[in-house]
Amino acid sequence: MSDKEGVPRTSDAAALYRLMAWLSPAYPVGAFSYSSGIEWAVEAGDITDAVTLQRWLTATIDHGGGFCDAVIFVHAYRAATDGEELALKDVAALAAALAPSKERFLETTAQGRAFIEATLAVWPCTALSRLMAIWDGPLAYPVAVGMAAAGHAIPMESALTALLHAIAANLVSAGVRLIPLGQTDGQRVLASLEPAIATTVSRALDTALADIGGATFRADIASMRHERQYTRLFRS
Repeated sequence: MSDKEGVPRTSDAAALYRLMAWLSPAYPVGAFSYSSGIEWAVEAGDITDAVTLQRWLTATIDHGGGFCDAVIFVHAYRAATDGEELALKDVAALAAALAPSKERFLETTAQGRAFIEATLAVWPCTALSRLMAIWDGPLAYPVAVGMAAAGHAIPMESALTALLHAIAANLVSAGVRLIPLGQTDGQRVLASLEPAIATTVSRALDTALADIGGATFRADIASMRHERQYTRLFRS
């Protein structure tokens, strides 16, 4: 079977394999070097244990950067699937503009560019080549992943769930190192985020691009203040 642009539909096994590869900690996007402001939140005393880390991440996924990234992913995926190049440019521009701080902008665009370069080299597809041809501006991570998933005909909901899991897992890993927490507590936090990720995926699928937005002001402030933090392990 093929999609409406003639791209062969990816089997379930192949889709799972590609998502596991792209969103693995081993994929060369440098995700391990970013904390999205968690490093400052730990120093400020906002995050002190597994419970406060879980609350912080749930809010981020439900109402902050996680939700915004999910909506951006959905609209990038749909623009790629429909061949709407103007819509894709709009999504890419908005995704870059939405970053609430210099460091969050660096985080999403550096990972986005690294993801595109690695994927074009190893898992090329027409959608990614088209994106590089029409867009030479800053490229946010969820746009890059959305385009790759669409280009390989991987089901949108599955790909978005995998993306949010990868983002959450990276932030949990940052919390484990910074608080610090034991590995088992870190996995408990990650497991507790499953309902929030499922809810955010469902909401994102039905959210218009014009309705995107977040309300996690403390997390945004954390990402701004991290830039001036005296001792840092992370880039954001």
